[in-house]
Formats: sequence, structure tokens, C-alpha cells
Amino acid sequence: MKLKPGAALLFDIDGTLTDTDALHMRAFNHVLSPFGHVLNRERYCRELQGFPNSDIAARFLPGVEPSRQAAIMAEKEAVFRDLAGETLYPLPGLMALLDAADQTGIPMAAVTNAPRVNAEMILSALGLRKRFRALVIGDELAHGKPHPLPYLEGLRALGADPGSSLAFEDSRSGIRAATAAGIATIGIATSLGHDDLIATGAVASVKDFDDRQVRDWMVQRLSV
Repeated sequence: MKLKPGAALLFDIDGTLTDTDALHMRAFNHVLSPFGHVLNRERYCRELQGFPNSDIAARFLPGVEPSRQAAIMAEKEAVFRDLAGETLYPLPGLMALLDAADQTGIPMAAVTNAPRVNAEMILSALGLRKRFRALVIGDELAHGKPHPLPYLEGLRALGADPGSSLAFEDSRSGIRAATAAGIATIGIATSLGHDDLIATGAVASVKDFDDRQVRDWMVQRLSV
């Protein structure tokens, strides 16, 4: 495949490279239930999935001091890491896709709202830390997803053109961020269904990276 100038692949981490949403929901319930919040899958996907912890704390802990909010969110992430342990597995087809991208010379970035310690833990557990040329952490920028800034930073780090790139996301906030940055985005249906992913702006929805649509869209967006 002959690449367009500025071609690149950009990936969310949680729910995209590996299915971690159930673990995150358990961790959020652990720290938020004392404040009267009980999360089911629908509410988690609608109100928490893909949002930065600062936004989640402001929404769910409005009467709590900022320093205490930060401590509660840090406890949530520690609980998540304990739950994750060594139980993380790449989505089907991911490793073959990354191998093909490496062989073709397509630069890749991981773009996430997760804290850096979580992102690095997940990438290391999956054996992917060195596969990405850039790791963009939304919490370390002026704006996280759904703002386009994390994806704009990912494009900048790769020297990539949004019109020649493709993103992979599983959440509404992530799809909005990537599409607002001008990147065609494939929705990964680990939590949301096809209709939700497409309504949010995804160009296609797939169960995992084995779906033929992934390769078809790569050819369409990245190749001359």
C-alpha cells in the first residue's frame, strides 16, 4: 500500500485496544457509591465513559472540596489498576493490524483521557508501549476529550494530516474529539452499539479489528 503524505493511525486505549469498561465501572461504583451514585452500564456509557476525571468529579462530587475530589479520583484509578492486574488482552485482530501498519511504515499514536500511569500500565500489559510513536494524555493538556485538542496533538506529534488519517474510538467523547479534529473515526463496539457510534459521528462501527471494514477504511483513507 502506497501511503498518502501525512497518513497515520490514532488509537484510544481503554475500550479500544482492550476491553476495560467493566473494570472502570466497578472502580467508579467503589468510590462513588458512598456519595449515592450507583452506575449501571447505560449510565456509565452516557455520563462517564471517555470523560476526563476532572469533569467526572465536578459532575458527581459537586459539594466536595477539589483536593478531596482529586483524592477520590486517584483512589478510583488505583482500584482500577488492582482490578486490571494481568487480565488485559488485546482486542481480536489488533496485533495483526499493528504489525501490518509497522510493515507499511504507518506512524501510530495512542490518544487517551486516562492518567499517564494507567495508560502506561495498559500499554505495558499488552506489550504495546513501544508500538506507538506518541502517547497523548488528555489530562496533561489544556483540554481533554471531547475537545479535539488531544487528537490535534497526536497529529502534530506524528506530523500527520487529518484527511489522510484514521482514528479508533469506543466512546462518545472520543469520537467527538477525533471527528472535531477532522479525522475519520471507526467506532469500536465494546460498550456502545452501532446506532450510538454512528449517531455520534463514527464512519463505521466494528466489533473488533478483525472486521474487514477496518482494512477497507485504511485503504480508503491512508493510501494513494
